[in-house]
Amino acid sequence: MRDDPRHPLYLGKWKQSTKTDVRDFVHDDFEEPHRKRRAAILAKHPEVHQLYGNEPLTAIIGAIATATQLVAAYKVGCVWTDLHWTAVLAIAYLLGGTISALYGVIIHEAGHNLVFKRPFYNRLTGLMVNLPMVVPISQSFRRYHLEHHQYQGVEGMDPDLPLDAEIKYIHNNPLLKTLWVFCYSAMYVLRGLAMKKKPQRWELINWAFILCVDALIVRYMSARSLAYLAVSVFFGYGMHPGAAHFIQEHYIFRDGQETYSYYGSGNVFYLNIGLHNEHHDFPQIPWTRIYKLRRIATEFYDPLYAHTSWIGVIIMFITSPMQGPQARLVRMYKAHLSGRQEYKVPCESPPKNSVARKRRDSMLAALKA
Repeated sequence: MRDDPRHPLYLGKWKQSTKTDVRDFVHDDFEEPHRKRRAAILAKHPEVHQLYGNEPLTAIIGAIATATQLVAAYKVGCVWTDLHWTAVLAIAYLLGGTISALYGVIIHEAGHNLVFKRPFYNRLTGLMVNLPMVVPISQSFRRYHLEHHQYQGVEGMDPDLPLDAEIKYIHNNPLLKTLWVFCYSAMYVLRGLAMKKKPQRWELINWAFILCVDALIVRYMSARSLAYLAVSVFFGYGMHPGAAHFIQEHYIFRDGQETYSYYGSGNVFYLNIGLHNEHHDFPQIPWTRIYKLRRIATEFYDPLYAHTSWIGVIIMFITSPMQGPQARLVRMYKAHLSGRQEYKVPCESPPKNSVARKRRDSMLAALKA
């Protein structure tokens, strides 16, 4: 095997398109960068292993968020019945949309089994926060998101990639891109359906559970309450700062870089979902410890381009003629495999300084203990 020439940052040699009439993805002949960058980081910072684990606090936050939105749905549907529709939409965006975007973050953590040790309890956490979302999403997201990690950028296998129809009809038209951002929740569902995979048992459970919950909300609250919850999800997964990470994560903003982090104040409320390079490198680390990874391995993350404003991401995506559903990196499955089989992470030379060598040996001993 040969040394991977992208070491140590694992940035590609490819260039983003500079032609506004291109209706195709950017292509690469290497596999995704995260698996090897993880190996490079662990070789230099073995103490990162200590960050692996679970964060049950996530479930508590999810329970509070779920209860808050259900109370809001009751108020809007059963108490504030004379409230003008514009006021209802304002509440659905400012409160409901903000909380609904948080549900997606918690479902994401549960999908990686980062809430509890047992997968069963993580699935229950996903169902809990799915409760006020009207549409069953938690178990399908878990399934397809893990496939996205396994086959990042692989055409026909990564369910996170836009469909050909999105590229054909949206392309770089600012008005259509605005509509596309508004309707991103629908795009996400359509991409999953396009995979044409048979629903798994937990997905069927998810469907039955949410249909029952929706019926109970209509029965014991009102149809207006259910409509409020549905509009909240539409806002929270669309033209909302809390949903901008869907664009921030893998849409190309710099040559050679296919994954992007966000280091802004939105991470406080949205559980550090913006640290996407760090997450893809180490999906075993929960949100409460992911910033520690960045502080430990700064030499790997500081050189990478990162966003500082989610609102800025949305504006840039809509207004730039170079941005659109086509601004994604893809690779063939053959390139995905050959990149792993033919190229390796270069061996790190041991520390020459005796003090540094002793520090390394002590950390390794502590990890083995």
